[in-house]
Amino acid sequence: MDKVDILLRNALVVSMDDDYRVFADGAVAVRGDTIVAVGETSQLVESVQAEVEVDCGGKALIPGLINAHTHAAMTLLRGLADDRRLDVWLLGYVMPVEREFVSPDFCRLGTLIACAEMIRGGVTCFADMYYFEDAVAQATAEAGMRAICSQTVLKFPAPDAASFEDSLASARDFIQRWKDHPLIVPSVAPHAAYTCTPAIMRACIDLALEFDVPLHIHIAETEQEVQQWRETYDMPVVPWLKKLGLFESKVLAAHCVHVDEGEIHTLRHAGAGVSHNPSSNLKLASGFAPVHSMLKSGLHVGVGTDGPASNNDLDMFEELRLAAFIAKAVTGDPTALPAKQAFAMATSLGAKAVHLDRITGSIEPGKRADLVLVDLRTTHNTPQYQREADAVYSRLVYAAKASDVRDVMVNGRWLMRDQELLTIDEAPLHEAAADYARRIDAYMAAREGSLYSKLVAIGGAEQEESYEVQIKVRLPDPAPILSQVAQGVVEIVRAAHYHEFDTYFEFADPSEGRLRYREDEFIDERGNVEAVRYRLTLTGPAAEREYSNSVLLSRSRFIAPAAHSLRFYREYFNPSRENEIAKDRRRWLVRFKGEEFFVNVDQLLRPPVEGYFLEIKSRTWSKRDAERKVEWIGELMQVLGVPKAEVILQEYPDLLKGPDSESS
Repeated sequence: MDKVDILLRNALVVSMDDDYRVFADGAVAVRGDTIVAVGETSQLVESVQAEVEVDCGGKALIPGLINAHTHAAMTLLRGLADDRRLDVWLLGYVMPVEREFVSPDFCRLGTLIACAEMIRGGVTCFADMYYFEDAVAQATAEAGMRAICSQTVLKFPAPDAASFEDSLASARDFIQRWKDHPLIVPSVAPHAAYTCTPAIMRACIDLALEFDVPLHIHIAETEQEVQQWRETYDMPVVPWLKKLGLFESKVLAAHCVHVDEGEIHTLRHAGAGVSHNPSSNLKLASGFAPVHSMLKSGLHVGVGTDGPASNNDLDMFEELRLAAFIAKAVTGDPTALPAKQAFAMATSLGAKAVHLDRITGSIEPGKRADLVLVDLRTTHNTPQYQREADAVYSRLVYAAKASDVRDVMVNGRWLMRDQELLTIDEAPLHEAAADYARRIDAYMAAREGSLYSKLVAIGGAEQEESYEVQIKVRLPDPAPILSQVAQGVVEIVRAAHYHEFDTYFEFADPSEGRLRYREDEFIDERGNVEAVRYRLTLTGPAAEREYSNSVLLSRSRFIAPAAHSLRFYREYFNPSRENEIAKDRRRWLVRFKGEEFFVNVDQLLRPPVEGYFLEIKSRTWSKRDAERKVEWIGELMQVLGVPKAEVILQEYPDLLKGPDSESS
């Protein structure tokens, strides 16, 4: 008789092999880390001699589930800033917190919590993408799970790298150290097309090819991403990546929500794997991936949970159920994505998607012993019809729950027996996670209480001079001023013509100040728009001092680039009211008495105001210097021939407030 270490008998064996064999009273023999025999219990008990026999009591014995895409350490961000759009959630909340808190300790703790959750839910293998991936790999190996661990590479600084060169070097070092590990497959992860440059992408491709490891990437997750690529490159994301040579490597593409038939064909032809993440896509309203078309084309599609911060769990049974239901609803066809095919997406087909099908994903001789026992004899899975051959898949996908998982084995080692974890002590993990939550709550509370902190969190802010001297007067006709400037009565440093579109955010607490989102259209000599600039300006409450011919303002003033949409900032800063102002502005930076002043001639277009406005401004860090410039502004007005007029003390949003301004 053939000697084996473990014989699992009296089980409903769902093999997920190429023939989809199911053994109603089946058995599986394991030697070391490998499955050596699968068949009827009556046959195997006669042909093998086992050191240990396990009576499975009629439970379903299935291949370990494969979570094809997640960010395991983000368990520590579960529930942070929910119910926001993807860009606001990611750029406004998650990334700032990551910059502040993510460390090797953070990643180790978060990964151990994730592993505990996944083991309890029957997951034996997952594809991860995050920072400090060495800590993720160490925690995963300690828990005894199998994983593709992908070191993230971005074009901007990350928690574990000051530059993309550092990220790339870390990825290389990580791959070299973990390359031949029995449980961990190291990988490189250029985060996404929109967070990497072509040069970064090519460097990641070369690294993946050099070491023959997977390349893990987000592709076409949102419609906004695809629209941006069409506008910028006149093509969708997939062909752009193909031109860079991405599909020369073993690609695992997460999401692929917004891909067309041609892109699906490209992915299939390249042998790429796709991870479908239904819960995350639903929660973030990213859309519905064309999974039915992908599967019909022969593309290898797995199922993933995505990170527990955007899901908010790691329950693969829930994902399978959703994947099947969504496909039916989207196609209007209840036969689309049947339970048998959905279950394959988390096992045999999922293994192909993550490029590990030679060692896992099915119960057959030669594969690693990644096995899960599921109790299907529960109230929520009663009764059980036997007439249809595929009924077991319906029970697993439509009725079974993660809590039905009883026992989990990875690589021939038990990780859970009778729902007791054997490799992870959960209690200290919960305590450490609670400590992180307290610290992050305190950080968020402090940040949410300050517009400046929120501005800094999404990209920094540069402080401008503390004092501003300004004068504003009405002009019935700007022609005389324009003529004087044209005649060179003052030295012109530079000149510009803009169309300015301002949205002012105001807040219930006036001490917060005012935030302006500005779009500048630069107008050339022919009247055409030649460039566009977006900026944010945060101004604190003004401490005004009026002089005879100008106003001295003392206040905090910070400027920052506006890299996101107006909608993003509206949702992120949540103002209590808004004012919109559009104007045509001619601006000169002039030098007078050795100092620089801005001279603006403005015509208000929205709301329309008759006539024009002249502004003369100068800024400084010195109050004494500002007071000196007050006198020179009066002299500059005389030089420019500005007629005597009443000085307007208000700024435009205050000047133009009408009776409905509170709701504008």
